[in-house]
Amino acid sequence: MIGILAVQGGVAEHERTLAKLGRQVRLVRRVEHLEGLEGIIFPGGESTTMSKLLTLGGLYEPLKEKLQQGLPAFGTCAGMILLANEVHDTRPDAVSFGALDISVRRNAFGRQIDSFEADLDFSGVDQPVHAVFIRAPWVERVGPNVEVLARAHTTDGEGNPSEAIVGVRQDNVIAISFHPEVTEDTAIHELFLNIVDHKAQR
Repeated sequence: MIGILAVQGGVAEHERTLAKLGRQVRLVRRVEHLEGLEGIIFPGGESTTMSKLLTLGGLYEPLKEKLQQGLPAFGTCAGMILLANEVHDTRPDAVSFGALDISVRRNAFGRQIDSFEADLDFSGVDQPVHAVFIRAPWVERVGPNVEVLARAHTTDGEGNPSEAIVGVRQDNVIAISFHPEVTEDTAIHELFLNIVDHKAQR
């Protein structure tokens, strides 16, 4: 049973992808929805709104405890922000789960009009991944136990070519800056499900 955090954001697209892969899905809106989950997806959306709704609904602390206990998680875009332990350019009252030892900058690639697509090499996936970036964050720091899975070409503050970290993994948690759920490519979802299955078999 795979949960999808469903307080706000792009829930239906992840639900469709998991259905295509033959997995049972539960939309997580209340504490009782956490029971029996083998993994959870944090979708894209508006991270500060999601943070506020998690707190108001009493879901933040129970979900944080589940993550600390090793529940596999997969975050896309705003989901990456929620899973980070340090977030730049966010509201002072916003919360995150600290499941990844990373620093993330919100909207790092720019506003909606700066959305773009790119084919990326992605560790653990044989073929390049078609990535759709929409008001995407990037990772500015990774801790010693964090594996970098993907980088995207960008420019620094002076317009020079640079690379931004857009995919990371730490233990049972994966996070990416982009939106595979809006494409037909299921490779990263399958990578996450492999983590879920491996954890369940231990």
